[in-house]
Amino acid sequence: SVPFLALLTDELAKQMVGKGREDLLFSARKGGPLRVSTWRPRVFNPARDSLKDFPRVTPNDLRHAAASLAVSAGGNVLALARMLGHEDPSLTLRTYADLFDSDLDALADVLDRRVGRLCCH
Repeated sequence: SVPFLALLTDELAKQMVGKGREDLLFSARKGGPLRVSTWRPRVFNPARDSLKDFPRVTPNDLRHAAASLAVSAGGNVLALARMLGHEDPSLTLRTYADLFDSDLDALADVLDRRVGRLCCH
């Protein structure tokens, strides 16, 4: 199984109409598996370029952003590593986990609450 965002449920359900359990959800024009060498220029790049004022991101840029946001939101790093195909979660953290300024503020808030409970009652 492949985890996906709930907001994609309706679109994925449409894509599944008429497909069997073992069928590819997304396939090449002739029904075979997609290849990155054809998917990017035929599907990804035109979709990205159709969005006005959208930066020229790559699929890897989106992967990096999603992983960083997951870590920032407190996502389970072991689960994230598995989703990304990493055997070692430290690779996931070293490669994809960016530090957002809001993370520092959130950490200060957590410490404030914890220290406040320990010393100020």
